[in-house]
Amino acid sequence: MGLVTCVIGGGGFVGQAVVQDLLQNTDRNVVIVGRKPLESQLPARVRYVQNPSGASDELLSTILSEVDEVIDLAYATVPQTSFQNPVNDILVNLPEAVRLFEHATQWSLRKFVWVSSGGTVYGHAQQVPLTEDHPTNPVSPYGITKLAIEKYAHLYYCSTQLPIVCVRPSNAYGEGQRVYAGQGFIGTAIASLLDHRTLDLFGDEGTIRDYLHIKDMARGIVAALTDGHAGQVYNIGSGIGHSNRQVLEILEPLARTIGVPLRLHVHPERPFDVKVNVLDSTKLYAHTNWKPLLSFERGIRQTWEWYVANYKGRYSADGSRP
Repeated sequence: MGLVTCVIGGGGFVGQAVVQDLLQNTDRNVVIVGRKPLESQLPARVRYVQNPSGASDELLSTILSEVDEVIDLAYATVPQTSFQNPVNDILVNLPEAVRLFEHATQWSLRKFVWVSSGGTVYGHAQQVPLTEDHPTNPVSPYGITKLAIEKYAHLYYCSTQLPIVCVRPSNAYGEGQRVYAGQGFIGTAIASLLDHRTLDLFGDEGTIRDYLHIKDMARGIVAALTDGHAGQVYNIGSGIGHSNRQVLEILEPLARTIGVPLRLHVHPERPFDVKVNVLDSTKLYAHTNWKPLLSFERGIRQTWEWYVANYKGRYSADGSRP
């Protein structure tokens, strides 16, 4: 029998890719903990536990007693919603994370990976690419809460030797990402093109982000699980930045081949947007030998082709189905 890895939030976009990587590239068995009822048949070596509204202490203890490792991807908010209700952002995320750390200390786990955010915890960049020792001055409630949970993770590592690793992923994109969700520019841009919706760009170039294909991101998270050092923080990114404008310049000719025009509305820059966020993943490579395998140009083309073949559109202007 191989190790048993619990993936909390394993039904989400990143979580599904992590589970797939664990099954394809390791001999681990997987326990997925998710909030929604199971809607599809599970592959071999996978068990699903539904946790609709925050696990009870008894359920947490039962789950943790049966696994060797934990990857926690669960998070109840996105950056956009954190601005709308900063207090809620704290209340629905921080207590649950700390409670999970507290329970995890009661069991002899091999590794615990907590997934933070490379796109929000740093704030405005003093230099790029950003290394893990760059100052952390987040400018969104979402980033502040993520960083607070990182600090609790460090506390439990120091005080109880919980073998926890924090990872700071860059901006995930790829086939099957949820669109119009307040994050995921590439997926939403593709859906907007296919829906003939006008895209909003804030500033002539928009923001610059480190976009990493979902399969490479999943590989990075699993690398931190298998070979990352307890007590460490790792960036997971490509080290290459692309502006919103550059993304659209790649997508526009692809859209033109199927007769779809790019409709763009350029707004003034927003003062709360972090202009540049590009991550240095040298440390993760040094400790685990991980590096991205898929180029941005190939990855975005694959993503475009998937949405053209699978996207069920169309949406009305407010994002609801007509």
